[in-house]
Amino acid sequence: MTDVRKIAWEDIEIEEMSPAIGRRLIYTPSQMLAHVYLRKGALVPAHEHHNEQFTYIISGGLRFWIGEHADNPGDTYVDVRAGEVLVIPGMVRHRAEALEDTIDVDIFNPPRQDWIDKDDSYLRGGK
Repeated sequence: MTDVRKIAWEDIEIEEMSPAIGRRLIYTPSQMLAHVYLRKGALVPAHEHHNEQFTYIISGGLRFWIGEHADNPGDTYVDVRAGEVLVIPGMVRHRAEALEDTIDVDIFNPPRQDWIDKDDSYLRGGK
């Protein structure tokens, strides 16, 4: 029998990562879908992971520093706004800042095990 499920986002409790970042997760063994809620000014510190990532902005906007610019953010960045998607291959270092209150959908393949295990200290307790 197939494991077909219908899930409403509002039925999933928001996990508060920090005062400025929250998320909801849906995942299977092969993929992960996340709603991420960022308040204006929220910072996602520089990091990388082996997972491929799509970040689709539902509302608001994020500024990304990619590669060598992730650790030394300056004038080289990519702004991603509502209706746009940023594709980040695995092992590409990146950092983000919310330009305004933002809701994004992140898709990961494979799922982020550190998010499932809540072993993602780089996101917890930030601005």
